[in-house]
Amino acid sequence: MNDRTESGSWWKRLSGGLKRTSSSLGSAIADLVSKRKLDAAAVEALENELIRADLGPEFAGRIAAVLSDGRFDKAIAPDEVKAVLAGEIEKVLAGVAMPLDITAKPFIILVAGVNGSGKTTTIGKLAAKFRAEGKTVMLVAGDTFRAAAIDQLKIWATRTGASIMASTPGADAAGLAFDALTAAKTDGTDVVLVDTAGRLQNRTELMSELEKMVRVMRKVEPAAPHAVLLVLDATVGQNALSQVDIFGKIAGVTGLVMTKLDGTARGGILVAIAARFGLPVHFIGVGEGVEDLAAFTARDFARAIVGLE
Repeated sequence: MNDRTESGSWWKRLSGGLKRTSSSLGSAIADLVSKRKLDAAAVEALENELIRADLGPEFAGRIAAVLSDGRFDKAIAPDEVKAVLAGEIEKVLAGVAMPLDITAKPFIILVAGVNGSGKTTTIGKLAAKFRAEGKTVMLVAGDTFRAAAIDQLKIWATRTGASIMASTPGADAAGLAFDALTAAKTDGTDVVLVDTAGRLQNRTELMSELEKMVRVMRKVEPAAPHAVLLVLDATVGQNALSQVDIFGKIAGVTGLVMTKLDGTARGGILVAIAARFGLPVHFIGVGEGVEDLAAFTARDFARAIVGLE
């Protein structure tokens, strides 16, 4: 498949996946500007709609200021508003849209996130991506508290042709990580994806467990982990901001993956997160399939979220 066909099919999935958000924003914009000239009341109402889409009050205020500048009392088409909105969203996201560069061998990726965020599924999809690129992959079932997570990773390993290191539920995750990294170095594995527990009810316990895992991994590979990815579920909206904050402190997050953008009208939360934290966004997910997780690009996302072709 050539790049153009691939990018075209991804655009379809992306714009389709963001349909709830773009429809909600698009109808709000059309209602506000198609029946009257742009005035202070229309701009304020639009600002409220942007906040409702979880784009964040700071960003919404910025859009209001841009729209107010020299456009008052003029007729303005919905697509003009969308173009302004897409342009400003792209500016915020351009600085965080970064590919995940595999710079070491084995390249060790610690994957964090609350239970239910799509963390284990994301690991499986990333494994499929790396395998499709011809890389050898090891999955490490480090969420030893959930038997379902261990079983899920075993299925992904079989499906993608990755190797797997797993133990019994309740086993020591740090010990498992030590054995996995030792084996990965011996075997010359390209990428190691390490699942972790996602219980936030007891942050102290989670923090000490993650710290122990990292400490033990560094006995095998001093630079480990090379990346710490936080998987976020877009459907939780504002709650995602506090997850970035907490996991940033607990796990030293280096980049983000946002999943389930197809399940919410609040896809704008990614913009709010980018504006507040400035963390790299490596991948986004807009559906269940392996092909529904793709590298994040600012321009495509900005245009899809406001419903521009």
